Amino acid sequence: MKKKIIYSGIQPTGNLHIGNYLGAVKNWVTLQNSGEYECYFCIVDYHSLAGNISAKDRHDQIIRTAAELIAAGIDPEKSVFYVQSHVPEHTELAWVFNTVTPIAELERMTQFKDKSEHQAKNINAGLFTYPILQAADILLYHGTHVPVGIDQVQHVELTRDVSRWFNKRYDKYFPETKALLTEIPKVMSLLEPMKKMSKSLGEGHVIELADEPEVVSKKLKKAVTATEGGDKAPGVENLLTLLEQFGSKEASSKFKEAEKDGSIRYGDLKSALANEISNYFADFRTKRNELLEDHDKIAEILMEGAKKASEVAGSTMNDVRKMVGIR
Repeated sequence: MKKKIIYSGIQPTGNLHIGNYLGAVKNWVTLQNSGEYECYFCIVDYHSLAGNISAKDRHDQIIRTAAELIAAGIDPEKSVFYVQSHVPEHTELAWVFNTVTPIAELERMTQFKDKSEHQAKNINAGLFTYPILQAADILLYHGTHVPVGIDQVQHVELTRDVSRWFNKRYDKYFPETKALLTEIPKVMSLLEPMKKMSKSLGEGHVIELADEPEVVSKKLKKAVTATEGGDKAPGVENLLTLLEQFGSKEASSKFKEAEKDGSIRYGDLKSALANEISNYFADFRTKRNELLEDHDKIAEILMEGAKKASEVAGSTMNDVRKMVGIR
């Protein structure tokens, strides 16, 4: 029986943080290791061009992102792992999809509004057409499933629509991709717990996977909590969620009960959480550092991944060119 095909990508715009890990990477590793799927995991550098990152930072970050994903468990022997720009068929297929996608459908996408607010001085066409390149990323490999949280289902729905529009105009060729819904713990900012954890908010808002124990401890000491015990404040709820993910069941239960009866000491909670997170990512930090000392090895892995991806992408585009009448 043919395996289902999973595609997912991440932009090289900053070091991985625990929000990225719990929201995507941890689940990628689980899906990869299940043996049930053919997985394509991509560093989507073309997408990052629509943001504000500099060329040098982007170049350097691609290497760091690759090292971090491998250190976090992405196995190039089990998954096709590569950089988007190393496979030019991504942008070629995106242009084809541009010609079958109604503008009105793009205007419905909430991501354009969200991204525009974050970079008001750089509202470019790439932000608007981002979902079409995303559809091309997925359908280039005939992706059947995309692992997402409930808040990202709209992106997968557009990919499914793009597939239908193409198939109706030319020939039934692309699958109707489905969202593989995953339970993603919502990780909030340490300093503004009403906002989702994001590097764009600033260094103190996130805990990076590569942060050394003393850095993790320092950041958590500044994390917002309630001023007294009793009802859970957003900041406390966030810390308890993280302890549930990275700590033992005993520790998690202990602090949850203390929060309920008002006896919780937030300093103790932060200290316990800092230790658990630091220990959880100890092996990650070691492997990451080893990889970053050998850029040639990273380059070799990415080149091999691009070679595997190109075999499928090239075949897809040969078919598409024939179908649309340009070959």
